[in-house]
Amino acid sequence: MTQQETNEAFKVVHQSFSTREAIDEAKRCLHCKVPLCRKGCPINNNIPEFIHQLSKGNIGDAMAIINETSDLPAICGRVCPHEKQCQGSCILNKKGNPIQIGRLESFIADFDTKMQFNRERIVQKSRGKIAVIGSGPAGLTVAGNLARKGFSVTIYEGQKDLGGVLMFGIPEYRLPKTVVRAEIEKIEELGVNFITNTMVGENGLTVDSLFTQGFDAIFMGTGTSVPIDMNDVKGARLRGVNQATYLLHQVNAFNEGAISARNVPIKAGERVGVIGGGNVAMDAARTAIRLGADVTIIYRRTDAEMPAIRAEYEEAMKEGVKFWWKSTATEFIEGRRGRLGSVRIHSEEGDRIEPFDRIFLAIGSRPSSRIVTTTDGIETDEKGYVKIVERPYGMTTRRGVFAGGDVVHRPQTVVLAMKAAQEVALGIEEYVNAVKLLEEIEQGSK
Repeated sequence: MTQQETNEAFKVVHQSFSTREAIDEAKRCLHCKVPLCRKGCPINNNIPEFIHQLSKGNIGDAMAIINETSDLPAICGRVCPHEKQCQGSCILNKKGNPIQIGRLESFIADFDTKMQFNRERIVQKSRGKIAVIGSGPAGLTVAGNLARKGFSVTIYEGQKDLGGVLMFGIPEYRLPKTVVRAEIEKIEELGVNFITNTMVGENGLTVDSLFTQGFDAIFMGTGTSVPIDMNDVKGARLRGVNQATYLLHQVNAFNEGAISARNVPIKAGERVGVIGGGNVAMDAARTAIRLGADVTIIYRRTDAEMPAIRAEYEEAMKEGVKFWWKSTATEFIEGRRGRLGSVRIHSEEGDRIEPFDRIFLAIGSRPSSRIVTTTDGIETDEKGYVKIVERPYGMTTRRGVFAGGDVVHRPQTVVLAMKAAQEVALGIEEYVNAVKLLEEIEQGSK
């Protein structure tokens, strides 16, 4: 496929509301005395109030209300599992026609980006100096929260581009990269500093060296960057067996013009299998379909047990993705020239061999050990997830080092990583305030 053909294939599936459509949708809100939508939101967005302001055409006021609880509304409005959270809790859902809360949230955030009429006042950065490792959802949320409260925040990102999983782990048709960059720019306008191409845990840059630079606290928002493999299965190292995250990264990079088509690991007409039943599996399968492949998801459980967002599963079905339920790959069989040729599939009906050109694994991920192995005192569990304490919330077993998001709570959705990060931001604020108070008391007693 040419660049133009690929760009066409990866166009956004669901277009945004027009202003008229958004206001009309907002007017359908019943303004419930007990707003179940807000209870269903992990970060407690004041959904009824921002919808009310939108229904009156007060889009700037609606944006201000959203900013009180969310640092990434244009992203959350697109990728949150709304049917399981706010939208699924809407009282109108009983009639099968809930308020389209996600689309309203993204409309407001996009309108704000386009018009640039609601920029927040920059607060003087006098309360402390915070280092954030990683620019994914958790890192951006901690940075935005603390910058608004007067902390000087610097984000260290190992890659050239900011955004982490938001930039390279979610397909363009679900989350345009222009949206990610616009949200990051808004956080930068709060006074947050960004240092890219800088990996903490390498080349002498460690948690200890960051403390020597004068940071009062450090936040680890490093996520789970190491995908789980199937190396215990025969043939798992054959060429043609890759990680789904690798596919998503390469296709996103191609869509951005960063690499050529020959670096995209799928050719039109190939038979592709995706192993897994989560959102990454759905993203990989729908991406492969757009590249002209014949795609089958192989999942060990039933569709009812599948953790993927239901809407993503239904979209995948519409687009032509096939599903094999209660099925596992027990052997990858070599074909021509040392490449994958077929896969032995075990199901309730017995074993069979199916031809495949490529298999992509989407069976989970785990944290990298880069930071904890270059820092004394940060304890992890047996799987490498960082241990934290309840008070101050989010602090690791190393004083002044905090962690949150997937590196602590296992891989979750963007909004759940944000929720954890908001709680950790409060813990960091509490910790820095306490340390500075003790320092003042000690100096006053001399």
